[in-house]
Amino acid sequence: MLHSAVFYFGFILTTILWGSVSVLIGWVLPHRLRFAFIIGAWTRMCLKWLKLTCAIDHRIEGLANVPEEPCVVLCRHESTWESLFLQTLLSPQATIIKRELLWLPFFGWAFALNKPIAIDRGSPRSALRQLIKVGRDRLREKIWVVLFPEGTRMPAGKIGHFQVGGGALAVAANCPVLVIAHNAGSHWPAHAVKKIPGTIQVSISPPILPSGRDSRAVIDEAHTVMQALLEGLPHD
Repeated sequence: MLHSAVFYFGFILTTILWGSVSVLIGWVLPHRLRFAFIIGAWTRMCLKWLKLTCAIDHRIEGLANVPEEPCVVLCRHESTWESLFLQTLLSPQATIIKRELLWLPFFGWAFALNKPIAIDRGSPRSALRQLIKVGRDRLREKIWVVLFPEGTRMPAGKIGHFQVGGGALAVAANCPVLVIAHNAGSHWPAHAVKKIPGTIQVSISPPILPSGRDSRAVIDEAHTVMQALLEGLPHD
């Protein structure tokens, strides 16, 4: 618990200080440089601090499966860790977030400078239309679009129902889907302060191609792939 408390102290302090600096000067930078400066640098600092204070590192399998061109990414959601890690893996990227997050001091203000896809979760149909419209624009701008298809954090090793949005965007944009699984929940459990030392395992699938299929067929294949990847990971 002491190590976790030290981590959170540094994490919060870094977020406030870096968020303040980012809001002041980030807006003058072009988007790719802005993302690298605001999000990329901040997340790398946080992950290095996590390793130093809590002895949590990570290892990636399937890195060669990441395509050169940005596409739709469906990532497992078990903790806060993957939200940080993905920013270092895929750059620049647009994350699907609740629009209310943009109102948060420091974090939200800095996030707003990096072209997230902010949706109203209270209106599913409107949110899906917004995802497809803005998501296609982001992909045309060579920006990765990252989604957590289960919609909420899941217990380690247990897979939930996939929302169809990622498949709908992939079909509309005619671009591949990349599935990323991990076991971060075994080391950074959701809704828990205590961190568990060890190495987080990350597994990346070969891209899934829409190939003229509908969104449900694409998302069902993604679900099957995610389940297979999860079965190959340790869950303590």
